[in-house]
Amino acid sequence: MRPVAGFGDVIRRFLDGARSIRILVAGDVMLDTYVSGNASRISPEAPVPVVSVFRRRYIPGGAANVAANIRALGSSVALAGATGVDDPAVRLRGELDRAGINMDALIEDAARPTTVKTRVTAAGQQIVRFDEEDRSPLPASASEQLQHRCDELLSSVDACVISDYAKGVMSEAFCRWLIDAAAKRGKPVVVDPKSRDLMRYRGATVVTPNLRETEAAAREPIHNTGELVRAAGLLLPGIAPSALLITRGEDGMSLFDPAREPWHLPALVNEVSDVTGAGDTVAATLAIGLGVGLSLRDAVTVANLAAGVAVSHHGTWAVGGEELLEASLRMDLAMEAAQP
Repeated sequence: MRPVAGFGDVIRRFLDGARSIRILVAGDVMLDTYVSGNASRISPEAPVPVVSVFRRRYIPGGAANVAANIRALGSSVALAGATGVDDPAVRLRGELDRAGINMDALIEDAARPTTVKTRVTAAGQQIVRFDEEDRSPLPASASEQLQHRCDELLSSVDACVISDYAKGVMSEAFCRWLIDAAAKRGKPVVVDPKSRDLMRYRGATVVTPNLRETEAAAREPIHNTGELVRAAGLLLPGIAPSALLITRGEDGMSLFDPAREPWHLPALVNEVSDVTGAGDTVAATLAIGLGVGLSLRDAVTVANLAAGVAVSHHGTWAVGGEELLEASLRMDLAMEAAQP
């Protein structure tokens, strides 16, 4: 099915409404570090390139990137998660503070390091990535503290995101509690999952696995649309009444809503530079769209366009309102030109 027409109108409604709402993002926060340089020779010590570093960048990643996307699109956002008590935590908090992100529910756990992903690139190509993390579950006392702070925020937000990167912070018990607590207050919940067991997210408004995560959850390979529909049919009963939005990279997205026919959207992108963080952008725009009061299909339309903008940039990127509006106007012009 073709995407709905009138991108500009939908995006304006989205951006106008975004300025007056607040989102709670709960999940695994990270610090994304980018080390850029030139590699013109091979090390005499081993057959590996020697990178002459000329720049380092530090960007909020994981659930923190979801929050950064929400803030860049004009909404207020509170971030809930856990960091260590270390230098990366100080740097991450500094970046979040500069972005204007509320950190009242960002707790510290001295027993675990702050999750850091370091990407080393040369001539625009990633050479290696280093991950520093502890995937063990949060201690009970820290998890209770996190739940308490989220509970204090729930009444003042318009929508929630669970950004589960399987780093140990988003336990099944916490996910179940947050989804139920939000539902009781009438707040939509968007889940970006990494767990193979999607049942832990049942009752959320929409769950957004990518194609690989969908295969793992359904325990079925997906090579075509028929197999995609079959996998969704296996998963929907376990997460009912949630909708399922499967992101398929260059093939776009597919929305499986229990109350409607499947809806397949083509990718809206001119050129893919880097898919890092695209799922974060989808979760952020969906949450704002639902918080504003858009229908699920309109919110998915915005998310599809925002993902196309995000992957056109190198590295983790927070899509801004102006570039989202510009992209929507280009799409409207393209669709008008395609009319017979």
